[in-house]
Amino acid sequence: MNKIAVLIPCYNEEKTVANVIRDFKKILPEAFIYVFNNNSTDKTAQISESEGAIVINEYMQGKGNVIRRMFRTIEAESYIIVDGDDTYSADNAREMINLVLEHNADMVIGDRLSSTYYSENKRCFHNFGNDLVKFCINLFFNANIKDVMTGYRAFSYQFVKTFPVLSKGFEIETEMTIHALRRRMQVENIVIKYKDRPEGSESKLNTFSDGFKVIKMIALMLKNYRPLVFWGYISFVLFLLSIIFAIPVFSEYVKNGLVLKLPTLIVCGFVMLAALLIFLMGLQLSNQLAKDERDFEFQLNLVNHWKEERQNEVK
Repeated sequence: MNKIAVLIPCYNEEKTVANVIRDFKKILPEAFIYVFNNNSTDKTAQISESEGAIVINEYMQGKGNVIRRMFRTIEAESYIIVDGDDTYSADNAREMINLVLEHNADMVIGDRLSSTYYSENKRCFHNFGNDLVKFCINLFFNANIKDVMTGYRAFSYQFVKTFPVLSKGFEIETEMTIHALRRRMQVENIVIKYKDRPEGSESKLNTFSDGFKVIKMIALMLKNYRPLVFWGYISFVLFLLSIIFAIPVFSEYVKNGLVLKLPTLIVCGFVMLAALLIFLMGLQLSNQLAKDERDFEFQLNLVNHWKEERQNEVK
């Protein structure tokens, strides 16, 4: 088992990938560097091989698919994932790895937003999207994550081998963050330097389409990991609507002793019943989730056993 693995997902990054590989070789000379080539049509793979990286091809398009392949394929005690666009500095790599190996961190987040991101990134909608996603995650999951969408992270073996990759594209960062928070894994934030892409290098992120995917991912993860909160909100809205529309009907009945809007009263009754059923469904799903959390703890124990076996094999 490798001590440190540097994983670089790439799609058409021939202008920048060489610098990324060299920088990480300099800071982490003992690390194994893997470039996962995601159907690049330029010379990304050839340049990576010439720089001494191990190139692995992933033919299913999308960053989520690439990370899925990474986590299944590579065995290491600690991992760093960094984009191949040369926007992240390797200077913080040693500190991030040490937090994993020496301080039991399961995920270390390279925080761009607290340093140079807003001055370097000129795409205002990207900035707004980052702030919105961070606000939602911290609100819904009672956390203090500094940068949800960063592509620079370090991971423990336990995180990598227990993380179920569900998303296909750029929403993968949001998924990883929520998984760590919900499973009570140790998350650390490290402020890093960020520089915008060099001239001639284009971002693969579409502000609007990928932004909607991320928002959808937050809603789905909230439904899956906080079902009582998710369904409770819906139940509360239906409850309020039922009360609001029923008040005039009851007011008329108190004044005149007549129910003049009988269809409205019937609909309000059904809406109130739906609110109750949805709340009970959320409660049941929450109880199921508690069992799932206990099963996950057993799974962690099994993964730790696998890790010890592989370390003993190396020795």
